[in-house]
Amino acid sequence: MIEYNRYSWWKTALSFRGTALPRASGRILAFTIYATLVQVVYELGLDRGWIDQQHFLGLDPVGHAVVGSLLGFLITFRMNASNSRYWEGRSHWGAMINASRNLVRYGCQASTGGRELAALVAGYIYSLRQSLQGKRDFGEAILYLSPEQCRIAEKFGNRPTAISGFLSEWIIARQRNTEIDTVQSRMLEEQLGKLVDAQGGCEKIQKTPLPFAYVAMIKQLILVYLVTLPLVLCERCGWWSPLLMAIIALGLFGMEEASVETEDPFGSDDNCLDLEAYSLTIARDTGQLAANFPIRIDANRRHRDTTSETASAGE
Repeated sequence: MIEYNRYSWWKTALSFRGTALPRASGRILAFTIYATLVQVVYELGLDRGWIDQQHFLGLDPVGHAVVGSLLGFLITFRMNASNSRYWEGRSHWGAMINASRNLVRYGCQASTGGRELAALVAGYIYSLRQSLQGKRDFGEAILYLSPEQCRIAEKFGNRPTAISGFLSEWIIARQRNTEIDTVQSRMLEEQLGKLVDAQGGCEKIQKTPLPFAYVAMIKQLILVYLVTLPLVLCERCGWWSPLLMAIIALGLFGMEEASVETEDPFGSDDNCLDLEAYSLTIARDTGQLAANFPIRIDANRRHRDTTSETASAGE
């Protein structure tokens, strides 16, 4: 994800990285050259009397405008659908951040073993990030899991699911040791369930692309529109038609490429979600909760005991 100053108009407008230009520039150039060739043929035909200036190929600009309106509607639909997937993915990761904090915060206060719980949560999140990005290795998750846990998780087709099982085992083990009661166990499982639900939502986005019929229709209409556009512009705009073609192609290809890039918010493109930052946030916050809360609680308990002893001695 690219961090930018939303109030810097000129810097944003003149940016190259993160825009559609790197991917669409080849197609824009190709259609601009095509428009130039059409204009050359048209001008050459006029000079030699091969064509009639008023009726070049007989194309009606009104029909072309109708196709352009339909194309604009379809591209708007495409962009809205991709944007919805993008924000849904961000919402799921926001829910995972909150559930991770709540799970570790309550687990550290209710029982011992908070560091192990925080490590499992961090391992789960890093493993999920790898899975959403199409990678089979553990990545940073191996730093938080034991060799035995890694060996077991490798047998699973979905490794985050295996680690969620380790988290359930952690909760059940504390309940069996009477460190936590049934109500506390249920509260911890509720937060774990939110993590798994968010995982399922992310996997739904990743594994369910937009229907091929929509995507193919948009590309086909863009192709037809741009192929016929120079034939309409050449007799009305003259040598301005290649420039107009470049601008229109930039708009059409740019909006489509922006939709393609945001359709999968978990990828590694410039405009995808910064999953690395989100994972690091969860690992940092849960680790700090596990490291500091037991110390703080013990310190407060010792302070209260010291205060009580002092008061008793004074009496």
